[in-house]
Amino acid sequence: MSSAVPGLSRTVFGRQFQNPLLLAAGTAGFGRELAGVMDLDRLGGLVTKAVSREPREGNRAPRVAEFRGGMLNSVGLANPGLERVRAAYLPWLVENLRRAQVLVNVVGFTVEEYGDVVEGLDEAPGIAAFELNLSCPNTSAGGIEFGADAACVRRIVALCRSRTRLPLVAKLSPVLPDIAGMALIARDAGADGIAVVNTLPGLLFAGAGAPRVGNGHGGVSGPALLPVGVLAVARVVERTGGMPVIGVGGIRSAADVEQYLGVGAALVAMGTAALAD
Repeated sequence: MSSAVPGLSRTVFGRQFQNPLLLAAGTAGFGRELAGVMDLDRLGGLVTKAVSREPREGNRAPRVAEFRGGMLNSVGLANPGLERVRAAYLPWLVENLRRAQVLVNVVGFTVEEYGDVVEGLDEAPGIAAFELNLSCPNTSAGGIEFGADAACVRRIVALCRSRTRLPLVAKLSPVLPDIAGMALIARDAGADGIAVVNTLPGLLFAGAGAPRVGNGHGGVSGPALLPVGVLAVARVVERTGGMPVIGVGGIRSAADVEQYLGVGAALVAMGTAALAD
């Protein structure tokens, strides 16, 4: 039985989404982690956990800390790596998701790594699009985020465009001084869509003065991010002339979804709320 609701289904990136709601990267793992907890096939889709070229253990615990406005996370892009994802994780999604679309979140620590991951997964079945996480640190340039450097954004998107015909979605940080301008750069380099926003950098201390997450600092997500995300979507939609945009940040309710759709988001992705008890 289809779970599509009249008026909610839409075609984005040439794919049919039965509704606009996705689970954001990092909140659903690779799908099987939530098997038995919720019916993933009732979603419009899910964005997988980050996939890097090599396996990553991630940051030391604790990795998350709740606060009144949301959550601080410092997972460190832990994932089993390209080869394992292709061999074991994506097949489960293909077998178990019949209606929900799958977007794969791609990370890299050099420009070339992004292209390698996209190329390595290009012919894997069941992928609707690649989401390029451009908030990763460029290890060859002192750790500055790729997404903060227009030349790097251009190079990453263009390289990935040369490695696949699947849709590319550039995910951008909310700290950019001109997020819509960076979206235009990504579009002109070959991106088919934009996802905004990623987490905000943050730091919290425990009572004894030690950082509340093992890595010291992390990314802020949750309700506090809602107005930041809605504004970013509005600006990107206006500047790009209707390019498909995925709104991310602070979604807890249908009213929050309407905030994003009201400013032109094609899809929305819920993150922190999906992790709440």
